[in-house]
This record gives sequence, structure tokens and C-alpha cells, in this order.
Amino acid sequence: MEVYTDIYKFRKVIKQLKYQNRSIALVPTMGNIHRAHFELIRNGRKHADIVIVSIFVNPMQFERTDDFKNYPRTLEDDLKKLNSEKVNLVFTPTLHTIYPSGIDKHTFVKVPGISDILEGALRPGHFLGVTTVVNKLFNIVQPDIACFGQKDFQQLAIIQKMTTDLSMDIRIISIPTVREANGLAISSRNCLLTETQTQCAPVLANTMRWIATLIRNGRNDYHSIIKNANTKLQANGLKPTEIFICDATTFQTITKQTTKAVILMSAFLGRIRLIDNQIVNLLN
Repeated sequence: MEVYTDIYKFRKVIKQLKYQNRSIALVPTMGNIHRAHFELIRNGRKHADIVIVSIFVNPMQFERTDDFKNYPRTLEDDLKKLNSEKVNLVFTPTLHTIYPSGIDKHTFVKVPGISDILEGALRPGHFLGVTTVVNKLFNIVQPDIACFGQKDFQQLAIIQKMTTDLSMDIRIISIPTVREANGLAISSRNCLLTETQTQCAPVLANTMRWIATLIRNGRNDYHSIIKNANTKLQANGLKPTEIFICDATTFQTITKQTTKAVILMSAFLGRIRLIDNQIVNLLN
């Protein structure tokens, strides 16, 4: 496994791989590698000759300075894990490499509409930061495919739209959410939870499954369902910030034409924000 920080040296290697007609899969990460990342890597290996993992904690997508500072950074351990997974190349750019003139002066990429609703409305600028850095990584690596987890459901849809709108010759592979045995969606931030919080955290997924069951059983009083779900979360020590039930394709209000709904949820447990989602088939 080779590790590169310098963009120019890294690009030389990419050009050599392209010259050899080797197909490339990119797995963009912010580090603190865990089991869910392994699933992305293994799926990338199924579809390409070379698997490249990028590690970069992107400040542009953090709306809270404390969240950015506290985000777990475990590069040495990450590299050991990636080596054990037989990753071919790792790209670990510095902040200056990605934003040489500073974030405020950097060209950005925005996907209109879908970036400004739901979680985008709750976290202004977050998705702009995501699409900007992913676009830059795509330009650097020139992958044939890129793997993303479905845990970040709206983000995945935004990246798919960006790829289509900009006519990128990159296939986006979406990987189902990887969960702990108790149902909690695996996330890099989970390691920041205390032992007590870890025991409370599965309530988010449990509540989500409860909502899904109600919808499958024909309930469409979504406002009431969301209100009751908020009460459940609060009673278990979570502070809900987002519960949306919307069309899984358009992210708009569910209509008679909607075939699949998506439940999008987030809640704070202490200072840690947990997110989750679930698709619900509305067809009988």
C-alpha cells in the first residue's frame, strides 16, 4: 500500500494506472476507519482493479467549529487498517493541498435545490462543502467508480445528481448502511459516545423502525407520527433535530404518486449528532 500527500506525485501514479488501463474505485473518507468503510472498500474491489481511499477532514462541510476540532483523527491506526484490507493507494492531502488559497477564496460546487432543503436547511453550507471536496477528489483521482454509504441518504442523492449534471464519467455505487448488532448505524463519531450514551444511541434506529411500521400499516398522519417520535427520543435522552418523512426520489411531500418514502432522522446525544434513514415501500 502506498500513501501520498502531495497531489502532483499522486497524479503521476494515477496517470500510470490509466495508461495501464487499470480501473479505479475511489472511497472518499474523513478517516477514523471502521467496519462500514471496509464494506465500501470491498465493494470497490468487486468493481475495479485498484482501490484508492482518501482521508481528509473537510472543514468546509462543518457548520460548527467545535465539531470540526473534535472530529476523531486516527491516521496511523487508519493506515494499518487500510493496509490489512489490501487497499492499493491512500491519499491524505493537507488542508493547503485541497484549499491552497484558503476556503473563503476557493471555487465551490453547489447542487441547487436539493442541497438547500431538509438537512441542507438545518445545516447551511454543509452540502456545498461536501460537493466541493468530492468534486475536487474526483478531478484528482479520475475514478471509474466511487463508493458511498446510504447512511448519508440525502448526501448520496446530491452526489449522484452532481455527477450526472456535470457529465462525469463516474459510476456512483451506493452501499447499504452498516449497523451494530443493536441497530445503531456505524459512524466515525460513535467512538466519541460515553458508555451510557452508547446504550441510549440505538433508540434512534428503534424509533425509525417504529415509524416505518406505522407507514407500512397505512398511517399517513405524518405530522402526528413525527410528534410522537420526538417524544420517544426525548424520553430516552436524545435531542431530536430532524425527522422528515418525504418522497425518497424527489425529497418533496409524499403524494399519491409516491412509491417509496424515506424517513430521515437526526438527534443529538450529548454533543454528538447521530443520523439515520430508512426507505419505506408504499406499494401494497
